[in-house]
Amino acid sequence: MENKVNYALVGAFVLILGALLVGGALWLAAGGAFGKKYDLYLAIEDESVAGLNINAPVKYNGVDVGKVQQIQLDPGSPQRVNLLFAIERGTPIKEDTLAVLKTQGLTGIAYVELSGGGRLSPPLRAAADTEYPVIQTKPSLAARLENILGTVLSKLDSTSNNINAMLSEQNQAAFSQALADLASITRTVAARNAALDAGIADAARTFANTARATADLQPLLERLGKSAEAIEKMGNAVTRTSDRTGQMVDAVGAGVHRFSQETQPELERLLGELSVLASSLRRLSEQTERNPSGLLLGRKTVQEGPGEADGGKKP
Repeated sequence: MENKVNYALVGAFVLILGALLVGGALWLAAGGAFGKKYDLYLAIEDESVAGLNINAPVKYNGVDVGKVQQIQLDPGSPQRVNLLFAIERGTPIKEDTLAVLKTQGLTGIAYVELSGGGRLSPPLRAAADTEYPVIQTKPSLAARLENILGTVLSKLDSTSNNINAMLSEQNQAAFSQALADLASITRTVAARNAALDAGIADAARTFANTARATADLQPLLERLGKSAEAIEKMGNAVTRTSDRTGQMVDAVGAGVHRFSQETQPELERLLGELSVLASSLRRLSEQTERNPSGLLLGRKTVQEGPGEADGGKKP
């Protein structure tokens, strides 16, 4: 008796087993129960991210720590690009950690390089108004080179314009005239070569004489220095003498003041008495001249004349 095989059941079993195998493989590929866990971080780039693709590696000091999960323009500012990173949990992402775009080798494959993160810096946390922690970024090498080249090209352009302005027709004519004047001066100097040589020789002799005169002046300067010291000593002596003279004058002034206060009244009385004596002597002299005998005989009484007895009054 032949066994009948249910091919439908076998097919269903094979399909279910294949699906389980595929699902297990995908689950294991995604990490599974024993796989790595990732945290999401956001980085905002102000430059082009050309060459950077989804699942591009994210490295921390050269070590793979995650991948780029999402790339999109910032809705609020299209000049910026939002990059969402899936980074292995436990990676030390700090507040001072920086993200920069780099290219790998000559292939031009772009990736994200993380650096920084001080030992004492706190871990990076999401702000109250953001969904993910935001990693700070810095310009890539290509962006820095582009800025430098732009600056250099701008300066070269400015320099080129200045050179063109310097090489204008007017400046060329002026330069040609200057060269002609220089040639004329050169010919004049060459024609007067002998006179210039004689002048240089005279100047050398003058310098030599000046050097000798300077050597001769050295003793004179020393003597002048000694004379200045002697004059200084004399000035000090005069100063001391002036001080003593001032003290003497002060003493004499005090004596004169005291003499004026004590002697002046007596002198004034003496002068008054001398004045009275002089008046008396003058009257005596006048009387002697009128009547010399009166000095020996005395003064005679003059008799009254007629009419003087009654005081000169008429009847």
